[in-house]
Amino acid sequence: MSAVLRSISFIFHPLFMPLLGTIFFFSKSPRYIPIELIKAKLFSIGLLTILLPILIFFLLKTLGKVKSIYLESPKERILPLGLNCIIIFAVVQEVLPPNELIELYCFFIGILLSTLSCLILAILNYKASIHLIAGAGVLMFFIAISIHYNININGSIAFFFLIVGALGTSRLHLNAHTPSELIVGFFVGLFPQLIMLNYWL
Repeated sequence: MSAVLRSISFIFHPLFMPLLGTIFFFSKSPRYIPIELIKAKLFSIGLLTILLPILIFFLLKTLGKVKSIYLESPKERILPLGLNCIIIFAVVQEVLPPNELIELYCFFIGILLSTLSCLILAILNYKASIHLIAGAGVLMFFIAISIHYNININGSIAFFFLIVGALGTSRLHLNAHTPSELIVGFFVGLFPQLIMLNYWL
């Protein structure tokens, strides 16, 4: 069971969530979007939100600034979260202009707000669950897409509800977080996406 729960934490690691949300958007949007544009966006977002943070992590680990990819202490989180804020801001500025794909623009602004909130909590020595922040943000984005395009994706939403629940169970089982840290993380991920709905839904 421990191996399964650890696998869930890895497969649905926060690094993969922005790209997952982007892929889901392109797969469900009824709008015509040129395939060349889709490929370019997916490549850029994958490069900036997955590959670049991994390279930065190994650099920080070599320098002794972090110990593991799970960033287990609040102090250990401050520098990676700050750098991730810069990366997400770059995505918003350079990859997803608001006049092109407003849904993804607002999704990433929500991610930026959640990351900033998590950074502030880390500075205040509080360790909110980054897994739940990412999971809740993507879940809310799924729900918003369903409402915005009036499409039935209840199966996908229900499945991701289960994934978020499994992530919470995994983090508890692995003693990575307390229940309160999971709850705070969930709402830190959820609320920014709710706020951004005012600009595109």
